[in-house]
Amino acid sequence: MSKKKLVSLALGTSLVFSASFTGTTFAQSSTDSITSNMDIHQKLIDKKGPDFLSGKLSKGIVKNEKDVKKFMKANKELFKIDPHSELTLIEKTTDELGSTHYRFSQTIKGVPIDGATFIIHTNKENEVTGATGQLYDKAAKKVTKTKSSISKNAASDLAWKHINLSKSDTVVDYQNVAGPKSDIENTTVKNDLVIHEKDGEFNLAYKVQLQFIKPYGANWQIFVDAEDGRILEAVNAVSDAGTTGYGYGVLDDYKSLNTYYENGTYYLFDVTKPMNGVIETLTANNGSSLPGYYSVDSNNAWTAYSQSADVDAHAYAGKVYDYYKNTHNRNSFDNNGATIRSTVHYGSNYNNAFWNGSQMVYGDGDGSTFTSLSGALDVVAHELTHAVTERTAGLQYQYQSGALNESFSDVFGYFLDPGDYLMGEDVYTPGVSGDALRSLSNPTQYGQPAHMNDYVNTSSDNGGVHTNSGIPNKAAYNTIQRIGKAKAEKIYYRALTVYLTPTSNFSYARAALLQSAADLYGTGSSTYNSVKAAWDAVGVY
Repeated sequence: MSKKKLVSLALGTSLVFSASFTGTTFAQSSTDSITSNMDIHQKLIDKKGPDFLSGKLSKGIVKNEKDVKKFMKANKELFKIDPHSELTLIEKTTDELGSTHYRFSQTIKGVPIDGATFIIHTNKENEVTGATGQLYDKAAKKVTKTKSSISKNAASDLAWKHINLSKSDTVVDYQNVAGPKSDIENTTVKNDLVIHEKDGEFNLAYKVQLQFIKPYGANWQIFVDAEDGRILEAVNAVSDAGTTGYGYGVLDDYKSLNTYYENGTYYLFDVTKPMNGVIETLTANNGSSLPGYYSVDSNNAWTAYSQSADVDAHAYAGKVYDYYKNTHNRNSFDNNGATIRSTVHYGSNYNNAFWNGSQMVYGDGDGSTFTSLSGALDVVAHELTHAVTERTAGLQYQYQSGALNESFSDVFGYFLDPGDYLMGEDVYTPGVSGDALRSLSNPTQYGQPAHMNDYVNTSSDNGGVHTNSGIPNKAAYNTIQRIGKAKAEKIYYRALTVYLTPTSNFSYARAALLQSAADLYGTGSSTYNSVKAAWDAVGVY
């Protein structure tokens, strides 16, 4: 067993040690002598990804941030960092089980290491029950400079230059938007000074995030070296899917709609939810000028064929909101009631749907590969779950963490539309009966692997995020078959919002789901063992 604990970034497959123990001691290394005083349930040691330690880890009481750091300091041979100088508390939350979660960012002289999220979990007795996530034990020695040599504005300019656009190329004229005014910016630029890690090298960098819809959907994550302006890494992480009226959707099904009336006009503008924002639906009128125009009607009967995509986008966005609020007590994707905006009729024959970090966009399809993409509840749920993931686990959209990002969206697509295990079957290849984009039950049917033996190593598609997601999808199917939807959705939501971190890989996800099952239904329960068996069956140990 390696002495190196809680280190490095997960990019691709790796050999890991992951097992379940109860009251077992270790003597293979100096760090194991530390854990020998702990009642270990799960211990995952992964040189290429975040680690997962759970059980009864402390004998004392931990009630606040100070106590957490004292606990870590007392176990410094295990954690390998100085918690007082290298950990910054992001948030402290207590869940419905009475467990408290201290979420930290690893920082060097106040500058966060991108993706280095570490969480200490305590039970309702204030005992430490988990230490999970990403820490880099060599970072403090390798990072010698935390003051930038170039300005933030210069870094933003270099990021725009890298993608051959300027901000003005993406600006939308909001004067064309009729009706109630939206509170969402169409183009947003975020720029933060971070420490960027890749393959064991650390560089001070600006993390420039460029989010826009014109001239294409984008959520660029661009790391610009803060010393010499080099582009260290660039990934487009765009994630591909008052009154009451009624209308008919893409499949000609009746839907009730929450709308808004103003000056003789009805808008697809839902103010009935307990949100800080609203649910709003606009149309691009088959152009690329976005956010477009509010979808409107004169009599609140949205029955024209041209309105069907608008009807579905609006109704399904409300359903996804209701699901997360009623099942998981989550208020919109940010859990703070944020506006959910959808724009339909985007582009000409556009065969895609995506979440770009700010809003949803749906094409109408070309009538052969796709019909209007807002016509599938699982597609809408998939895309809005990307927004939930962005605000919680923050799974980086590449390699195994990116495949997990896609998989969790597929799985929650099923939870909202559980009639079958297919994704997008309602809108994909409308002329072919029973066809779909992906299958949770049989990933190989659509060219995805269903076992780690068939994992695809590739640099395309951000490291195969839409391909290798078949493996965790199959594990999810196995789980649902064994324990049922009601238990599975609770376990998956808890894993996503409590335990997963930006660099989580498949083995870490397995550990996170097992721990969630243990929290909810008990370690060693039939539910816990079923989750374990589900992942064993796809070769993730």
